[in-house]
Amino acid sequence: MTAATSTLTDRYVDLTLRRLPAKQRPDIERELRASIADAIDGRIDAGNDPGEAEHAVLTELGDPARLAADYADRPLHLIGPGLYLDYIRLIVAILVTVVPATAAATAFIRILQGGAAGSVIGATIGTAVTTTVHIVFWTTLLFAVIERTPSLRTVPARQWTPDALPQPPSRRARHGTVIAEVVTVVLFATIVMLSPVVSTQTDATGDPIGILSPWLWRTGVVYVFLALAIAALGVTVAKSYVSWSVPVAVAAVLLSIASTTLLIWIAANDRLLNPAFVDAAGWPSQVAHWTNVGLIIGAVLAVLHAVVEAAAGFAARSWVTPSWKSMIHTIVEALPVRASRR
Repeated sequence: MTAATSTLTDRYVDLTLRRLPAKQRPDIERELRASIADAIDGRIDAGNDPGEAEHAVLTELGDPARLAADYADRPLHLIGPGLYLDYIRLIVAILVTVVPATAAATAFIRILQGGAAGSVIGATIGTAVTTTVHIVFWTTLLFAVIERTPSLRTVPARQWTPDALPQPPSRRARHGTVIAEVVTVVLFATIVMLSPVVSTQTDATGDPIGILSPWLWRTGVVYVFLALAIAALGVTVAKSYVSWSVPVAVAAVLLSIASTTLLIWIAANDRLLNPAFVDAAGWPSQVAHWTNVGLIIGAVLAVLHAVVEAAAGFAARSWVTPSWKSMIHTIVEALPVRASRR
């Protein structure tokens, strides 16, 4: 074997050994050199040039860093295929439960503190983003540690069975959902549109005092809200009679977020109830405040439901109803503490 050939092999072996623990290097060096020499001799016997033979052998062995990782049983990926599904399921389950809850708690506290609408929305979004970053970072770090700990990485994956397949909704259930939402939207729109002219309270001239703030009509916000409700009804019809698709699923989430965000903005600015109606009805001054707080909490819960439903739909590629029991079960099963039972 020529000096040039020996130098090339030495460089390859040296680069491989650098990435291995010192106690493993002597044995692996002998094994690796013998393997390379045998492969080169085999190619030379087949008529190849010694330099070309060595080059081909080292090329087949591949990157020394990857070879060293194989010798050391050290993964080169952050989260491997054995843990990836549990990692994704746990991330999604925590995000759709913890993030909306912390955001709602932040909004609730800011409203009780008398914060302005911009302050409430900014604090809520900031809390949601910060919570999301922490959840993703710490969960990823935890699974990366498990991936690199042999005693934990040997935990068998949860076995999948056909029982996990979602049940498709019956035609009667789909019709019932559509009818219920149509009736709800129609009643809601009728009540809202009649509220300025049908009221239990009247002013000094005998004209009705609407329960909803006249500002909603002056600015046209009420019509935007009704348009969003009708659009959401269209999405419900589409979900009932067409196959699952990304555009419809995304539209459902965006419409839910848009309508609830508008409702939160109205409530946070105290633009929902008509102050004249509250005074005429003799309601306590705190009625409007707690009504706004209740609407904000309800809006956040509605967004939570929409996000959970969307996550479940994307996971199953179908229109499925989210189950909190299944979500909690997923979180518990995915927790790596199960490794400690071995």
